[in-house]
Amino acid sequence: MFDLGWAELLIIGIVALIVVGPKDLPVLFRKVGQFMGKAKGMAREFSSAMNDAADQTGMREMSQTLNSSLKAATNPVGSAMDGVKSAAKSMTDLDLDPDSETGKLAAKRAEDAKKIQAATARAAAERKQREAAEAMAKAEELEAKVAPAAAPATPEKE
Repeated sequence: MFDLGWAELLIIGIVALIVVGPKDLPVLFRKVGQFMGKAKGMAREFSSAMNDAADQTGMREMSQTLNSSLKAATNPVGSAMDGVKSAAKSMTDLDLDPDSETGKLAAKRAEDAKKIQAATARAAAERKQREAAEAMAKAEELEAKVAPAAAPATPEKE
């Protein structure tokens, strides 16, 4: 709305100081602040009233429908991909007959997927266990090297 920078605000403040005077300047700023608060409150109330009226008349739903159709018109590939994704999702959500060939194949694939996941998890756990054992061995080697050097020499008795 208004684009006031620091330089403009400084000039307005200096002019207000000269015209109004330093004695009445705080009163003027308080009145301006109250006026701005009332104006913002009225603008907020008007905006909420317009939104409520739009909700009551159904304009918001119509606006969303219009926005989605404009999106589809401006990006036909994206809207086509959305359609394909929704169709694929609806196909995966279908309950398959377990006695049909498709149902048997789906069950076999699900079982194979579980086996693959279990094998992958087992391999990862074994790898982590092996890495931990190697790290422990290295730590013990370092301790063995550091321990004799760090041990204080005891004086020998003759």
